[in-house]
Amino acid sequence: MDASGTRRPKTLISNYWVEVTMDKKKLEAFKKRLETRQQELRRTVTRNQADGRTADEDAAQDIADRAASSYNKEFLFSQSNNERQLLMMVDGALARIREGSFGECISCGKEINAKRLEAVPWTRHCIECQEKLEQGILEETPQ
Repeated sequence: MDASGTRRPKTLISNYWVEVTMDKKKLEAFKKRLETRQQELRRTVTRNQADGRTADEDAAQDIADRAASSYNKEFLFSQSNNERQLLMMVDGALARIREGSFGECISCGKEINAKRLEAVPWTRHCIECQEKLEQGILEETPQ
């Protein structure tokens, strides 16, 4: 449904009926791009977690080595956390494709600018709502 309450036509894309907000080829391209990014992020998160666990396994380290190891471990977990957050956003974008709301701002319902989607396909907000969110005017909607 669009902002005026009008139902959009649906089309079948990769076994999902999706309301048409953009042409089928473009939507399929976004889906493939997001799935590729999802796989990359899953591999990175898994690798960072494993690296973080093994970062301080050497018990024969002196205090400087332990400090460096601790810093590396903290850095890897921080990086892993950022990657997990991005993975959640990518998962959300794929869910919106399945639901038929991909390309639609989750706050105001307006269509998200095509160039914004090209740059950040996992975005949930149009530029105006994103700016309001960053200024604290708009409340964050849970994923």
